[in-house]
Amino acid sequence: MKSDKQGLNLKREVGIVGAVSFIAGTIIGSGIFVSPQFVLSAIGSPGASFIVWACSGLISMLAGLCYAEIGTVIPESGGEFIYILRTAGKVVAFTFVFSYIVIVRPASATGLALSFAEYVVAPFYGCTPPQLMVKLVAAVAMMVLAIINCLSVRLTTAIQVVSMVVKMLALAVIVLGGVVMLFQGHTENFENSFEGTNVGVSSIGIAFYQGLWSYDGWNTLNYVTEELKHPEVNLPRAIVIAISTVTGLYLLVNVSYLTVLTPRELMSSSAVAVTWGNKVLGNWGWIMSVAAALSAFGSLNGTFFSGGRVCFVAAREGQLPDILAMAHVHRLTPAPALIFTTFISLLVLIPGDFQSIVNYFSFTAWFFYAVTLCGLLYLKIKKPELPRPYRVPIIIPILVIIVAIFLVLAPIIDKPQIEYLYVTLFILSGAILYIPFIHYKLCTGLLTKLTVFLQLFLEVAPADKNL
Repeated sequence: MKSDKQGLNLKREVGIVGAVSFIAGTIIGSGIFVSPQFVLSAIGSPGASFIVWACSGLISMLAGLCYAEIGTVIPESGGEFIYILRTAGKVVAFTFVFSYIVIVRPASATGLALSFAEYVVAPFYGCTPPQLMVKLVAAVAMMVLAIINCLSVRLTTAIQVVSMVVKMLALAVIVLGGVVMLFQGHTENFENSFEGTNVGVSSIGIAFYQGLWSYDGWNTLNYVTEELKHPEVNLPRAIVIAISTVTGLYLLVNVSYLTVLTPRELMSSSAVAVTWGNKVLGNWGWIMSVAAALSAFGSLNGTFFSGGRVCFVAAREGQLPDILAMAHVHRLTPAPALIFTTFISLLVLIPGDFQSIVNYFSFTAWFFYAVTLCGLLYLKIKKPELPRPYRVPIIIPILVIIVAIFLVLAPIIDKPQIEYLYVTLFILSGAILYIPFIHYKLCTGLLTKLTVFLQLFLEVAPADKNL
């Protein structure tokens, strides 16, 4: 499982504190400040929404532990791409990286950037802010973070740690505010808490899409395994610490939301944290807008950090142009890959809206999570002799695969939508593109000239993994 190419190495600079910060900081982004109303709207009742939030945390934990095993069996950066490449082959791996670059990663970054922008501009408008202004702020945020990620891994990590502290404090304020209201006897919103529950397969699937969106980032470290100190120890440890903490916080925060707001108020809010802050903190309610914006900014930062590495590793394995497998000669960051993925995200930002982005992201992401975990099963059964510093019982990946299949099929069973067919055809088109452009290497002459120019312009050189 080694590459033939030699060159610059990415540094192992991420320790356990940084690792936990990257997972928790990427997970706790816009989701918990935006998704609760969508979860409640989809599932129909407060009691059922708590079950969705708890189960979403459990699913993320089990999936994360599976990824911890495959990440130590295949200790290379690149996440799903490198695991699929090593277990399912080049065609399926290219199909993933094509979908990741065009759908999954831009959808994640765009959704977070839009959430950040909504909270930034909200205090300046008494009503719904203009979408043009929101998208301009989102674009600026993405470009700023792309520059920071190109400049320094240490600076990126520092931003992640600081933003995690800010968002933890914001969530602590929400939890404490809810506790105070509970002690004052505000429990009326929890009476008949399962009344009105939607039990349709599609409703349950959409509710989980929104809930799991708030946990997205549980696999962040698998994209940067080569930059993680002692991954065989720190990878599973960071996953357990981060996801356990986040799940507990999310449940407490949802209790607080429903203590302060009625279900109707929660479902009608466009920014639930701000609505909560206005009712509890009064004139200081703007603090929640700032905290939510910083939270989304930190999560977006983590998405940029991990997302650029997938593109980088795919190029290093010959599945994308060579320029994307290069690192800056002084800063040792995958600058070309970061610039390219940022450009794609900016294109997706132009027509995008938050709820559709989340649904398409979740549909595509969980399809490839299932493919990845099938690869883990293959390694467990066919290659038990491979060293495994960390292992999970085989029943766990089987359960997560079943859940992933349900999540992919759920939205199209009850209420089929043509958009999901388009997404499916788009995913499959990656296999068709593989034949001319990767297998037969069309347009290599043009790409070679462009690579030489960009290599000189960006001051980058071929990079290699730490061996």
